[in-house]
Amino acid sequence: MTQNRPITRVTALLIACALAVAAGACGGKKDTIPTGIAEADKFLFERGTELLNDKKWLTAREFFGRLVDNYPQSPFRPDAKLGLGDAYLGEGNVESLVLAVNEFKEFLSFYPTHRRADYAQFKLGMCHYRQMRGPERDQGETREAVQEFETFIAKYPNSQLLPEVQARYREARDRLSVSEYRVGYFYFRQRWYPGAIARFKTLIKEDPSFTQRDALYYYLGEALLKVKLNAEALPYFARLVKEFETSEFLKPAKLRLDEFKDTVPPGAPAATGDAAATPQTPAPGAAAPAPATPAPAPGSTIPTIAPAPTASPTPAAPGGTTPPPAPPDARSR
Repeated sequence: MTQNRPITRVTALLIACALAVAAGACGGKKDTIPTGIAEADKFLFERGTELLNDKKWLTAREFFGRLVDNYPQSPFRPDAKLGLGDAYLGEGNVESLVLAVNEFKEFLSFYPTHRRADYAQFKLGMCHYRQMRGPERDQGETREAVQEFETFIAKYPNSQLLPEVQARYREARDRLSVSEYRVGYFYFRQRWYPGAIARFKTLIKEDPSFTQRDALYYYLGEALLKVKLNAEALPYFARLVKEFETSEFLKPAKLRLDEFKDTVPPGAPAATGDAAATPQTPAPGAAAPAPATPAPAPGSTIPTIAPAPTASPTPAAPGGTTPPPAPPDARSR
């Protein structure tokens, strides 16, 4: 028994030394809570905030996490929860953005009436905004961003964050609208005018504030002219001229108004265009139908747009102008 005592003491000493070394390696003196401090939760929050401001995302999360896990009644806990979300959002990779969404959703679930609930809702939208893809790619995250920003606008109309949210919302909504516009423009270029009309009309209805709606008005008017719905087409050219002081589509729109104004009897109601607005889905494997292009009116100055040169292209009328190109893509991510 007496021979075992020294061994036990040595072993205990070695274990104590190992624990001390491990503790030092994990955090160091600058990251430990000072002994005897009365407000450890406040220290953790302030230290985590300092690290967050220095963009030290991982270390900041360690301090916020200790506060959230060990001090459930602390008045700093809600802000530490937001700090966790901000640290994940700041890191910015796919995995951390998913975790950020979870933190902000939990905050809104636990503290729906907190003074910073609007901030959490804004950051929740930004998590999806940061993952938006180009208009030619999947728009799932863009739709999520639009939905979260719309929730913010509905729930927090008096928030100081509202102007920034509205700006981000417009960017996200434009991304969706450009994606839809490009489908309609593709149909137009392929001369499937019913499909283009349907897409363009739906887009005007769903997003009347689309930033690039001048192009939308112009090509919708052009598509309606192609199917001889002149009375329905001219109001879109008129809206373009009325709503936009500067646009590359202004000049051709004015030319269209001058060219076709005499083809519509005064006071004649605009055609509904329901038949033209309903696209006919081609059979599987078949190409989209290409309606015959009507001949331009006498004196036309704008040639018909064709998807590609044919063997015997129709020459443009003397003095004709080429319609403006499609609007540039929204800023891709």
